[in-house]
Amino acid sequence: MPGTNGGSYEEYIMSILKNVKSIFPGFLVTFLVAISAKFLSNNYGAPTILFALLLGMSLHFLYTETLCEKGIDFASKYLLQLGIILLGFGVTWQQIVKIGFKPLSIVLSGIIFTILIGPILAKLLNRGWRIGILTSTAVAICGASAALAISSILPKNKFSEQNTLFTIVSVTTLSTLTMIVYPLLVRYLNMDDFSAGVFLGASIHDVAQVVGAGYGISKTAGDTATLIKMVRVASLFPIVLILLFFLQKRPQSGALTNLPIPFFIVGFLMTMFFNSTENFPENLKFFFLDLSAWCIALAISAIGMKTALSSLRHVGYQAILLIVFESIFLMTFVLVCVLNLI
Repeated sequence: MPGTNGGSYEEYIMSILKNVKSIFPGFLVTFLVAISAKFLSNNYGAPTILFALLLGMSLHFLYTETLCEKGIDFASKYLLQLGIILLGFGVTWQQIVKIGFKPLSIVLSGIIFTILIGPILAKLLNRGWRIGILTSTAVAICGASAALAISSILPKNKFSEQNTLFTIVSVTTLSTLTMIVYPLLVRYLNMDDFSAGVFLGASIHDVAQVVGAGYGISKTAGDTATLIKMVRVASLFPIVLILLFFLQKRPQSGALTNLPIPFFIVGFLMTMFFNSTENFPENLKFFFLDLSAWCIALAISAIGMKTALSSLRHVGYQAILLIVFESIFLMTFVLVCVLNLI
């Protein structure tokens, strides 16, 4: 807090203006990339996130300029956290309860088993446990948003940023592919609309692709798929807490008071709580969800600019096989459960 005299307040205001001035050039560049990505997405149909990444990577040279570095760092960290917090406005506790025991058990089991199998597959493919957890949580929960959230709590090494970027690119591409292929599988198996919605919502990676695939079949399938997907999004909070528990050294006393819980995860839970109240305005909810989408697009644009395109060469074919196998595992598990339990 600034002091009581006028000089202290002036210094405080000047320091804020100085920080804003240092952030502005990089933020402006990030904003222009996100706007361009949105325009391309609206006109060519591919996800905004994918365009944001590709455009960002092509402008990596701007991150090496001192003028833009702080603003790009700001967008990649703080706008990402704000975007994840606002995702909570897309789900309510009532929706989770409404789903029913069998669909809910299929969704949660798919999430748990996919995350558990990630590090195992990574080890079999001679890759590190970090990329195993990163890719499996992205596949199991909500694609790029989950990858960004999980990457922020994993211990860092020299491969962290390129692994995060690879995961976002891969999971976004696979999500678009599954949006096309999975509805064809649904029709081939003659699944009813409710079962189709559960399958699509529990197996496709990103929210936008779930919506597209579900409503491409029917309104019932779309509503069900969206609701199931929102349960996966809501699971981000407990999954992050569980990972934090295992990643951090336990205090000798056995207490969890020193466990660092990221504020954006607490914020996600709070926004979900507000969205669950009876009289929460619908127009405000949609405003916050749109704002979340923009924040995530800005963050991904910034992450793209922070990473040299050449760094992806070092990821290797094993990482591609890893995320493909995880996606196939989740799809197969959910499909078998839906066909036999619903």
